[in-house]
Amino acid sequence: MKTALQVVITYEQVLNLVRQLPTKEKIKLTKDLEKEAIDSKLSGLLKMFRTQELSLKTINEEVEIVRQKMYEKQKL
Repeated sequence: MKTALQVVITYEQVLNLVRQLPTKEKIKLTKDLEKEAIDSKLSGLLKMFRTQELSLKTINEEVEIVRQKMYEKQKL
C-alpha cells in the first residue's frame, strides 16, 4: 500500500529550494514551467474559440473567399 505524503510549504521555501539547484536543473525547471504556462494559455484560447456553429463547409467557403482575394491582388 502506497501512502502519499503532503507537506505545506510557502513560496519562499520553494524559492530557496530552487536556488539550491545546479544551474542545469534550474534551466530545466524554467523550461518545464514555461511549457506548462503555454499549454495552459493555449487550452484557454481553444476553449474561448470553441463553437458548434462552425462547420467544415463554412471553413472551406471562407478559405475560398480569402484565396480569391489573394489571387486578385496578385493580378494587379
